[in-house]
Amino acid sequence: MSEAPAAPPAVSAERAHPDGIDLLLRPPAPRSGRRVLPARVVAMCAVELQKLRHDRTELYTRAVQPALWLLIFGQTFTRIKAIPTGGIPYVDYLAPGIIAQSAMFIAIFYGIQIIWERDAGVLNKLLVTPTPRSALITGKAFAAGVKALIQAVVVIVIAALLGVALTWNPLKLLGVAVVVVLGSAFFACLSMTIAGIVLSRDRLMGFGQAITMPLFFGSNALYPLSVMPGWLQAVSKANPLSYQVDALRGLLIGSPAHLALDFAVLLVAAALGITAASSLLGRLAR
Repeated sequence: MSEAPAAPPAVSAERAHPDGIDLLLRPPAPRSGRRVLPARVVAMCAVELQKLRHDRTELYTRAVQPALWLLIFGQTFTRIKAIPTGGIPYVDYLAPGIIAQSAMFIAIFYGIQIIWERDAGVLNKLLVTPTPRSALITGKAFAAGVKALIQAVVVIVIAALLGVALTWNPLKLLGVAVVVVLGSAFFACLSMTIAGIVLSRDRLMGFGQAITMPLFFGSNALYPLSVMPGWLQAVSKANPLSYQVDALRGLLIGSPAHLALDFAVLLVAAALGITAASSLLGRLAR
């Protein structure tokens, strides 16, 4: 009678596990914050911009106001020549200011959206995820910057059709994009900071309307610092919008500007805005 087949040699259970099953038994080490934070910021920004695919009405309607400023206010004051602009046609001088104004108007009411997300329960769901609060705020802030950048392109096209002598240097246009995004990020964070204080859409609307015009008229968007009274010059120098306008004028029409100072102020303002809004985000979820 033939002998029974020999039993197969025993193999270690650890070696029997393929790599995929081994990952289930031994979870991978988490990625470091330096890798996770930028990815979360980009994801939040993409989520915000997805809303434009469903409704682009905001982009069209917001283009009306800057067009009126350039067509009516700019053309009229170019003929009057009442504002000293250093030999630059007033409509050329005005165009960068209107770009900054339209970007600010998009961002300054951004806090209303985060209050709506709180009321709809979306914000609480976001806050229980591992995503840092700073990433949530930064993503929303830079989404506002991208929306403002689209608006800036519309204003530049209108200004070019009106004969404004704009630069088409790619590096300078890239600088314009950075300035618009940083300025919009600051004003979006300012709005979300106010939202974390007032906790109400109606109150935020009141605060937004109360500070929008003073920020605009208390800057160099419409007239140079030299024609302002002393107290208004002090206000303008503390207003981030003035530095945004100064940088846009220097990059777009080649007027004298302090670009290093302008970029530094906008960068610091955006960082402080993100910090302030992130620290108050928890109040909205209570």
